[in-house]
Amino acid sequence: MVLPVAFLAVFFVLPLTGMLARGFYPDGTWDFSGVAEVLGRDRTIRVIGFTLGMALAGTIITTGLGIPLAYVLYRLRFPGRGLLRAIVVMPFVLPTVVVGVMFRALLSTSGPLGSLGLDGTPWSILLAYIFFNLAVVVRTVGGTWEGLDTRAEDSAATLGATPWQVLRTVTLPALTPAIISAASLVFLFCSTAFGVVLTLGGLKYGTIETEIYLLTTQFLDLQAAAVLSTLQLIGVVLMLVLAQRARSSREQSLRRSDGQTLRRPGLVDLPALVIAAGAMVLILLPVGTLVWRSFHDGDGFTLRAYRLLAEPEAVPALRVSVLDAMENSLRTAMDATLIAMVLGVIVSIAVSRRPRRRSARRFIASLDAAIMLPLGVSAVTIGFGFLITLDRPPLDLRSSAILVPIAQAMVAMPLVVRTLTPVLRGVDPRLRQAAAALGASPIRASWTVDWPVIAKPLLAATGFAFAVSLGEFGATSFLARPDRPTVPVVIFDLIGRPGVDNLQMALAASVLLSVVTVAVMSLVERLRVQGVGQL
Repeated sequence: MVLPVAFLAVFFVLPLTGMLARGFYPDGTWDFSGVAEVLGRDRTIRVIGFTLGMALAGTIITTGLGIPLAYVLYRLRFPGRGLLRAIVVMPFVLPTVVVGVMFRALLSTSGPLGSLGLDGTPWSILLAYIFFNLAVVVRTVGGTWEGLDTRAEDSAATLGATPWQVLRTVTLPALTPAIISAASLVFLFCSTAFGVVLTLGGLKYGTIETEIYLLTTQFLDLQAAAVLSTLQLIGVVLMLVLAQRARSSREQSLRRSDGQTLRRPGLVDLPALVIAAGAMVLILLPVGTLVWRSFHDGDGFTLRAYRLLAEPEAVPALRVSVLDAMENSLRTAMDATLIAMVLGVIVSIAVSRRPRRRSARRFIASLDAAIMLPLGVSAVTIGFGFLITLDRPPLDLRSSAILVPIAQAMVAMPLVVRTLTPVLRGVDPRLRQAAAALGASPIRASWTVDWPVIAKPLLAATGFAFAVSLGEFGATSFLARPDRPTVPVVIFDLIGRPGVDNLQMALAASVLLSVVTVAVMSLVERLRVQGVGQL
């Protein structure tokens, strides 16, 4: 456990505390006098209110759409169900900058929904929230729904209950822990969104995350940034505690069935099918618009944008071509995936064990919770914290290229742990004890018993880690060197520049990055692992 704990201490706790210390401990003495002043600012109040309001609205709508969609995809049998499940997962692992570009293409005046006038409004951000987080609800609730013991539902129906009464009195109470877990995570992801808000709302509609970015990069108001980072950290911890308790309640209280029989859709399923169809349109329309717009510049079909991706001189401000940036993104994501997998496997093995001592159990529970924190803590805070704390020996890494894969691994590692831990917890420890009794060493016993069970989940976790690392933008925007940018950084730079060619290149680069991500996630879906659902 020394390795993952040391990694968290050096590359998470140290940058976080360093950033907070710059705000609260500027001159060698603690100074909290500005906390009330920062929280009392009109802009701060508006930012906090906008963050909470948008996150709450996004959570309610996403949950309302996700539950019927989960029912359709996990309880009904029809052709193409596996493909639709893969499509639903796709938005969750798409780079947030790409999601922002999708909705700008969809809602701009020249887009299919441009007549609605939603471009540059909070509605565009809300739609992106729903698009991005729908997979969390579908996989969390659907994975639980698929494994529910249906005998209680069958008994209620036999006693004369209508389908609605069965849903209200039997099914939904059984799914409540999963719904709470999914909703708390959606709220967490909405309230800490960065790339989507920065792309769609700019600085006009700021959230806590984008406000930290603004205060840090433009005003150097580190005390205000530290106050908002602390406020965000408190909210993240509360959400993670709620999700953890809901997940524990779900694991302990639900009676599960290994072989549930799916049924064909009927007339009673029509409302769920209609809502599910609307949700699928919300997913497919932005994706289709992005692809279509990347081949049309207003004058007709063209491949010019894709040809420009290979030309370094296409964007004078960039030192490399977009394809060079893609190569750098792939290489960086591979490094990040390797780091995340090594550390994630170690943590998964540790937190899946059942020690007898209470102190050991508390340590494991604390580590399990700590691993999730990087998903919710401001990537801007961590990225800037890297620059101001890792700048002197023996950790003088500020100019090192290794910081980018480390930051990406910090985000990917929780997905690895959440994918592998439930599988390892399901292994009967008596099998390892039997192997040890027959003379196997601890490593040999674990290899013999655990490896056949986690082989496919391990590949799925690798795919998740790679896809998430490939699209990470928050911390990478601080740490990427000008001569080695990643594709999300290049896309954000392009959409901020005037000119049709820059916009077309941003659209083409987004399509290219999406194709790579979808290819990886299609492989993950074929492994049939509930990775996202275990968040």
